[in-house]
Amino acid sequence: MPPKVLVVDDNMVNLKLICELLELDEYEVLKAGNAEEALQVIDNFPLDLILMDIELPGIDGLTLTRQLKERENTKNISIIAVTAFAMKGDAQKAYGAGCDGYITKPIDTRKFTDQINGFIKGLNP
Repeated sequence: MPPKVLVVDDNMVNLKLICELLELDEYEVLKAGNAEEALQVIDNFPLDLILMDIELPGIDGLTLTRQLKERENTKNISIIAVTAFAMKGDAQKAYGAGCDGYITKPIDTRKFTDQINGFIKGLNP
């Protein structure tokens, strides 16, 4: 069975690009444009990985990550921050909120699926 990945991003261009790259690599991809949509998907599908944009409308990605890591049924799902926040300290904020990895935007389309494969296999890319 292919790994099941939820991509949470409110930017439709980024969402489409990330989903297309993952689908080309034969991942099963689910999409959400905000935290509320993400929670609906998370509650209805078993997931292998969540790719979380940090800046979301309403509940931001770091807050949602903290909430998921506190819940018994979601605390073991790996969450990777995929964000344009690339300033000093931003990665630490993501890890501090419970993210298991950190990828900056714009993503490198040549390396992206290798990075995700590394997270799926439990390796650091």
